Formats: sequence, structure tokens, C-alpha cells
Amino acid sequence: MLVQTYGSAVFGISATTVTIEVRIDKGINYLLVGLPDSAVKESQQRIKTAIEESGLSYPGKSITINMAPADIRKEGTVYDLPLAIGILAASEQLPATSLENTLIMGELSLDGTLRPIKGALPIAVQAHQEGFESIILPEENAREAAMVSELKVYPAKELLDVVEHLNGQKRIAPLEIDVHALFKEQVELDLLDFSDVKGQENIKRAFEIAAAGGHNVILIGPPGAGKTMLAKRLPSILPPLTLAESLETTKIHSVVGKMRSNEALITRRPFRAPHHTISDVALVGGGGWPQPGEISLAHNGVLFLDELPEFKRTVLEVLRQPLEDRVVSISRARFSVEYPSSLMLVASMNPCPCGYHNHPIKECSCEKGAVQRYLNKVSGPLLDRIDLHVEVTPVDYDELLSQPRSKIKSADIRERVIRARTIQEERFKESSSMHYNAQMGSKDIRRFAALEKEGQEVLKNAMKKMNLSARAHDRILKVARTIADLDNSEKIGLTHLAEAIQYRSLDRENWAG
Repeated sequence: MLVQTYGSAVFGISATTVTIEVRIDKGINYLLVGLPDSAVKESQQRIKTAIEESGLSYPGKSITINMAPADIRKEGTVYDLPLAIGILAASEQLPATSLENTLIMGELSLDGTLRPIKGALPIAVQAHQEGFESIILPEENAREAAMVSELKVYPAKELLDVVEHLNGQKRIAPLEIDVHALFKEQVELDLLDFSDVKGQENIKRAFEIAAAGGHNVILIGPPGAGKTMLAKRLPSILPPLTLAESLETTKIHSVVGKMRSNEALITRRPFRAPHHTISDVALVGGGGWPQPGEISLAHNGVLFLDELPEFKRTVLEVLRQPLEDRVVSISRARFSVEYPSSLMLVASMNPCPCGYHNHPIKECSCEKGAVQRYLNKVSGPLLDRIDLHVEVTPVDYDELLSQPRSKIKSADIRERVIRARTIQEERFKESSSMHYNAQMGSKDIRRFAALEKEGQEVLKNAMKKMNLSARAHDRILKVARTIADLDNSEKIGLTHLAEAIQYRSLDRENWAG
């Protein structure tokens, strides 16, 4: 008898439906074709034992299985459940009609219990798009898949539950979740607050601008000045995720298997802070079977690179294209995948090897030329892509003791940021891919960040004096546009432009001394 079950293969953050054809005939062979990897080929022993441990009969006949399309490699243990159900249906222990319009995924333990899988959300999205009415998944993945409200999601604990459900003996109750209610319920403010930081009002202002326009920022200052402390509080002033952003972020984390057990949605903006020993593949993504890297895991959030010059040069250089295009393209001989990477890059670094160049009190002990060599570890093209260069000076000891808790709270800054973002959403409402100022291209800059004659002269003089590149010119205009939005100003004024220019510290000649 020939039957069909349906599974799914995940590529990038999208899925492709896999049709599993099972035929049982005379003989004792077991043949699995359709480009399965070793884990899929090994599934026979797991399936046989799980079926027998569940009190069912494993057919002692010839079993031929084809996984179509045959030109797509099938990887992992996630096909155990659909293969087992196909074998049971082909041996007439299940009605074949019960498998129509149902997608099944799950890994089997030897005792028949189901283990969670990766990529449940993209699998459910694709199943709905292709017209499937229901999906059967391990219980731990059900809440995640239930975000696709138009699809019936059946959570199963073990193989026997699935068999009894398909036989109509003991139906599994479909899991239903009110996505909008869940999203509103789980959105919480961060525990870290800018009011914990004494002094550093200029840095808080820079972060407010960065958050309002989605700009990249680098902090340069001596050790202990508060760079890391400030950076970790940036998510507390970012606008909350929209439902669309939350679903997109959840898909990426689902593919990598970063979702917590029974977690349905990621409702906070990601904050990723990889160690400087990270490899370029771990940062940008890739591998033999490509997976998202830290850049994509930080999508719609913040990627924080502490001690930037300590990262390997090759690692930093792979950031260039994703920062510009906001997407990571990974190509292999047989296929290519794309991962979104629309993020805010926040980096921090010391000004020199000893850390005290330009310190107001301590003297730098570095030899001549050491400061420039240290700064040269970060390439010019990468610095060009960072909008705000902010110098961090240490807070005076007396000021640190005497100052009470800062009156500037994250909630107050966040309100101003949200107002500025609302202005930008209205400005870019005709575009589906542009939502804030940092995403503007050259044509958009000319349209929305045009300067009056006096402003053009100021910027022209700054370009000549600081020897700025064309990219730095555009970055200044983007930042100036954001500062004007925070002031609720339709036009970019001289004060807005002047403040934007001052955030190009590392472009100044002789900064390194």
C-alpha cells in the first residue's frame, strides 16, 4: 500500500514542504531515498523501537520511502514522526485519509515520546500558505506554531497520542492563542534603567539620538568610564517591537533553536553581546548547512561589540555588507539563503592600548605611534558605517559620590524616541522596507534631509576640514534629520547639523595625537 505524509525542511528562515511517500510490499528490505543525511537514515532504529514501545506493530515487510523533492537535502531527526506515521498508515494501522491536509513534524525517543524541533514557526507559516488545515508538533513547539492563528495546531506528547488522534479514538485538543493579547501581555520594560547611571548626560543624549533614528554608535573612552553600563541600557529606550517585528525575530530564533521551552513569542528587542574571540562564521552566519549568526540574531535589536579592536580583523570586515544592506547573503554551490540583519551596532573601545589617551587626569603611557596603530585595528570603511562617534570621559569621584540618582529615566527618553519614530513612520509610509532614518538611501536623503544654503556651507567646510568621505556626509545628514525629528522640526536647522557633525570624532585629523 502507498501512502503520503507531509513534513517540512527549513532553509534560511523559510520552509519547504516535504512529501514523504511510503510503500509496503513483500520482502524484508528498508530503503530510504530522497537525499536524506545520516541522521535521517538512522531514523529506522528509532522509529522501529518507538512503534514497538508504544504497543503498535512494526511491519516485517519491505518498506520503501521517498522524500520529495529529491534534490533538497533532508537533515536532522525532525522527520522521525512523519516517517513513523507513514509506515503505520501504509501498514493499515491508520486511515490514510486522516493524513490529508495535515503536516507532521517531530523527533522520536526510543520510548515513543516526542522531542522538540527547531523552526516550528516558519514551518507553520509555510504550512498555512500552502493550504494545510492542521499541523501536529511536539508539545514544546505548539505555542510557537500557534502564532499562525489560521492553522489548527495539535500538541502531542508521544507517538501513541498522534496515532489515537488520527484514528479518531482520542482527539487532541487544538491549541488556540490570541496572538494580539499575548503580545500586549508580554511586552515589558527592561529592568536596566538610565537613571542608574550618574552623570554622562552627553552620552545619554547621543543614545537618545541613536535610538530615535536607529543609528550605529561607537563609544571611545578609558576603562571604567561606563561604556558597557550605558550600552546595556540602550534597549530600555528603544521603541517596543511591533507584532510584525516580533514574529520576524521569533522566526530567526526558532530556526537556531534559541526559543525557550513553551515560549511563543519574542517580545523584547534582542541584545546580543558576543565575546571578541568569536569567529567570522559565528558572527555573520554560515557553516556547511547555513545557520543565522549573531548579526541575524540581533535583527530588530542591538549588536554590542565590547572592546572592538580586540576582535579579529576578518571578523570585523564581514560586518560591512550587512550594515549597509541590512541583509546577510550566504551562498553555497547548490543553494543560497538570506537572513535579515536590520540592527543597531553599538561598539565600545579604549582610545589606546593603555586606555588613557586624552584622559583628563591620568597620563597615557603608550609609546609614540601606538595610539594610531591601535585605532588602525578598526578599518576606515567600518568606521564610516558608524553614524555617531562618542567620546566618553570618566565621571569625577566627588561628583559620583555627591550626585543623587539621575533624574533622566529610560521611560522619559523612550517617550521622546517613540514620538520621533512616529514622525519617521509617517514620513516613510509609502515604503514597505524603510521605517526609520538610518535606513534611508542616497535618494531619500536628498528628498528628506535637504539643507538650506547656510547649512550646505557649514557642511561643506566640515567636509574639507575633517576630510570626510561621501558616506560620512550621508551619515551626518541622517543624524541631523533625526535630531530635527526629536525637536519636532520639519527642517534641519544649523544647531541640528552642528550637533550631528560633532559626532564624527574619529574622522578628525590628529585625534590620535
